[in-house]
Amino acid sequence: MEATTVEQHSRRLASSPRAFLVLVGFVAVCQLAGALGAGATDSELYATIERPPLAPPGWVFAPVWITLYTLMGIAGWLVWSAPRAGARSRALAWFAVQLVLNAAWTPVFFGIPSFGGGLVIIGALLAAIVATMIAMARVARLASWLLAPYLAWVGFATYLNAAIWWLNR
Repeated sequence: MEATTVEQHSRRLASSPRAFLVLVGFVAVCQLAGALGAGATDSELYATIERPPLAPPGWVFAPVWITLYTLMGIAGWLVWSAPRAGARSRALAWFAVQLVLNAAWTPVFFGIPSFGGGLVIIGALLAAIVATMIAMARVARLASWLLAPYLAWVGFATYLNAAIWWLNR
């Protein structure tokens, strides 16, 4: 199956109010996953633990994640708006897996707190993002590229998580 083009997605969005509502729904679900995580975040914990070099101040995380969740929602919608096929279903399944892992990380890292448990989850999340991007590229290349900043940020977050685990054992 050839990947869907941006022009095909644009036509679908412009011609269908339902497509627009689904786009809003995808973005909302991703933002909700982030909001659930934010509810479990203990900013006092982040401020008091030993952090590695390059650790950003706490205020950086909210705008970064809002942007990333929006890009994730658009990517999910791009795949959803492609013609139904096995590749589309696999891409959406991987999308769901990575979103669940994403939502699971914060309560483990901050809520329990378990820096080692968070490291296990974020490692699985990194792998799931790569699998999602590969699956999405077969359906809608742009969707895969929209996840590139997310992959980069989670890679950086993995460094932070590993260093925090090491420094605070």
